Amino acid sequence: MADVETSKSLNGLLNGIAQIVYYNNAEITEELLKNELYPDLTQEEFRAMHEKMKGLIKSIATANMDQAQLEAFLTAQTRKQGTGGVSAEQAAALSRFWKSHRARVRESLLGQSRWEPGLKGLTWRVDLQTSASRGGAVNIPVALVELELGRAGEDSDFVCLEFDEAKVNQVLKKMAEIQESIDTIVHRS
Repeated sequence: MADVETSKSLNGLLNGIAQIVYYNNAEITEELLKNELYPDLTQEEFRAMHEKMKGLIKSIATANMDQAQLEAFLTAQTRKQGTGGVSAEQAAALSRFWKSHRARVRESLLGQSRWEPGLKGLTWRVDLQTSASRGGAVNIPVALVELELGRAGEDSDFVCLEFDEAKVNQVLKKMAEIQESIDTIVHRS
């Protein structure tokens, strides 16, 4: 019966860590996890276990381990001597946890790595200025660019830009430099 309780507590800890780190659930705290799951441990003992499990989950998640990689990783962890390793029960709990949370954790990591708000759309046109309010030059081409910016599932913001020929050329030159940099990096790999 004690093994079942230990397993439930460890599963709860792993799920709680995922809630805090990957799912941004502010209701779950380290203190809540300690009080609910491990009331008999000292704060130092709990913190050590929490940090070890958090580090293991982070290693597994960062590598996006498949089942074979996870098994090899956990086998290596169980063979470690001293406080750095994990027990067979902890390895089994980590394996079950990763099996059920892999896709959601990966999605969370990808979401955290995206720049937001992002570019959702772009429209452009070239107008010919036929008159000027202050008697300036006419028949000058002007590029109008409208950027649609926003987060997924939210209303968009629109930014309108107006470029004369010199600014268009400057933007095109910068875009060419960016493309060259990307090409240089891609061809090195």
